[in-house]
Amino acid sequence: MTPDRGDEMDTNNRSFWNRDFLLAFAGYLLMFMAISLFFLLPVFLGQLEAKPSRIGLIMGVHSVVAIAVRPFFGRMIDVRGGRRIALLGLGILVLSIPLFHLVKDAGWLPLALRALTGLGWGISMTATIAVCSDLAPIDRLARSMGIIGIGGLVANALGPLIAEEVISRFGFAGLFNASLLFLLASGACLFATRELARPETNGGQTDFGILRAVPVMTALVISAMPIVHGSIRGAMIYFIAVFGKSIQLERVGAFFLVFSLAAILTRFGLSDLSDRFGRKAVILPAALIIAANLFLISQARSYPFLILTGFIGGLGQGLIFPALSTYIIDFLGRGHKALAISLYLSLFDVGMGLGSPFFGWISDVAGYRKMYMAAGLFLLVSTAVFMLKAPRTESRAPQGGF
Repeated sequence: MTPDRGDEMDTNNRSFWNRDFLLAFAGYLLMFMAISLFFLLPVFLGQLEAKPSRIGLIMGVHSVVAIAVRPFFGRMIDVRGGRRIALLGLGILVLSIPLFHLVKDAGWLPLALRALTGLGWGISMTATIAVCSDLAPIDRLARSMGIIGIGGLVANALGPLIAEEVISRFGFAGLFNASLLFLLASGACLFATRELARPETNGGQTDFGILRAVPVMTALVISAMPIVHGSIRGAMIYFIAVFGKSIQLERVGAFFLVFSLAAILTRFGLSDLSDRFGRKAVILPAALIIAANLFLISQARSYPFLILTGFIGGLGQGLIFPALSTYIIDFLGRGHKALAISLYLSLFDVGMGLGSPFFGWISDVAGYRKMYMAAGLFLLVSTAVFMLKAPRTESRAPQGGF
């Protein structure tokens, strides 16, 4: 069904804070909260005497599976809408989370369950972001993506803190139960959300012809940046808890809190910078901030210093996500928004999936400090290639569209 002009004008003029956007945004926040509790799963696996490389594999397989499903569902969302698809993904998560109560070692079961949660997460996250972005103003895409992403940042801030408190009171069984409750609440919010009618796109076909038109070298250069960004994020998030314990810091929840607060403040105040000055003009300084912070983490020896690195890392993250994600949307075109979002998230998860075991292997060989130094160098090199070879996208971004 094609919306009439009045529908388009209503969509273009709507506030970020309309009822349906708030419901969808709450669903995204609660869903992300359920997943963020699992940032402390490495501590659980460490109690089962898993090596860092094994922890990286178990945590990373979640992202690898999400990679495989997101592009297929992304193009489907562009044509059919995302609400029912989001509920499908949530259903998979609701069925898989209780099975973590059966985990007794770091063998095949946690690996299989992380793969299953990756399936549900890959489907539900992509669809929910698309639903939220459809309900937000269409003429400020980077700001829209930044506002939506705040849900994930809030979850990153509160999730580990809640997880630490739940674990201290109820153990890891309580953690798994809390995750399930957040998922059920998310499903209730999304079920109550009204979905906008979809415009006709490509005759209703869910093909990937737009991707075949991109030159191979251009595709490789553009794809590399979110992959590297994901691998760096994995190294920072998945290993910060065990790194903290290695330097006699028992709790690192405040790191996640400060990281997320800095990113939230940055997105509220600066998320539209790339709308005004261009995507690459923001991606470069953001990447440099993140790289510098990785070198700082490698030198951390005290709790206050580690918290400082959380703030700096959050600043870089708050800048790079809206700029890099909308760069890919602009490159593919606004009519392929959900496909572009799914590709960005899949490429990001390629980095999370491959980067976690890779950097885990580096930490096995050389320790956590040198792992973070290697991650910083990796990001600097990839950013230099992107800035030199990736095309500008300002001329590709239309002034309107769904």
